[in-house]
Amino acid sequence: MTRKMTHTLLRGVAAAALATASTAAYAQTCDWTPDRAVTYVVPWGAGGGTDANSRMLATMLEQKWGVPFNVVNRTGGNGVTGHSAISNAAPDGYTVGAVTVEINTMHWVGLTDMTHENIAPIALIDIVPASVLVGHDSPFETLEDLMAHARANPGELTASGTSLGGIWHLALAGMLNAEGMDPEAIRWIPSQGAAPAMQELIAGGVDIATPALSEGRALVEAGEIRALAYMHDSPMEALPDVPVTSEVLESGWTLAAYITISGPEGLPDEISCAYEQAVNEITQSAEWAEFKASRGADVVFMGREELTEFMVAQDTALGETIQAIGLAE
Repeated sequence: MTRKMTHTLLRGVAAAALATASTAAYAQTCDWTPDRAVTYVVPWGAGGGTDANSRMLATMLEQKWGVPFNVVNRTGGNGVTGHSAISNAAPDGYTVGAVTVEINTMHWVGLTDMTHENIAPIALIDIVPASVLVGHDSPFETLEDLMAHARANPGELTASGTSLGGIWHLALAGMLNAEGMDPEAIRWIPSQGAAPAMQELIAGGVDIATPALSEGRALVEAGEIRALAYMHDSPMEALPDVPVTSEVLESGWTLAAYITISGPEGLPDEISCAYEQAVNEITQSAEWAEFKASRGADVVFMGREELTEFMVAQDTALGETIQAIGLAE
């Protein structure tokens, strides 16, 4: 993905998301409400950003509608298991979940035939740029130091953050490729998500992790890990001293993931609309704003129509990146 393409996508999404979040209400009224427990599927492990955002949203939906929203972490298959659980569920509103950016990558790397067309997008709730994290005792003080070492010693360093071909892998491999290096100059160690990858980083099992900086913020502030870079074009407000790759790298490489609430393909319009309106209301609340601030993240929202268009654009752009670094099947 070129710098121009990545920046255009991210800025366009941020602008649309923030503009949509300011909308007080929709003209359409949707009367559907759940009358029994809802299963909220999270395709990634507990403790990561997807899990945290999903659990908060599920809690607030439960408070709004007065029925249980039971969060279930369906990990495995490099994201395929959980996404399939959402896609294959009955389209009745009683199974929804956290469809993440991997819906735009899994099919490109041959893990599944499932695409964004097999789910019903409801709302985007988070946009998260990647980072470059190292252990607190790492010999690398800057991203430039790390890249120089990887260039001189290809294959020596290891990194993790998600599955092979997942978004945090693409963040690293794409960065290496953009800088004229072999995408495998730093070896990727698959994990079930950001949280276990960062634990491996702390334990010394890997040299680098590349999850969202918001997911590593607490560990950075606690001094357990260090952040060498933020894959964005402006600093993170909560960690303003972390250098941005758009300025540090010659290529200006940046990359971000996203989190949605979505349902299975064929979800009736009245149900999708009801969820969309509920999530829009929640994301405008002070409670949600406080939650996002605690994670160092902005409040964003994008409704189903815009989100569907965004997923189509992301699928094309990320597919080009996957093909460029030789991971396409």
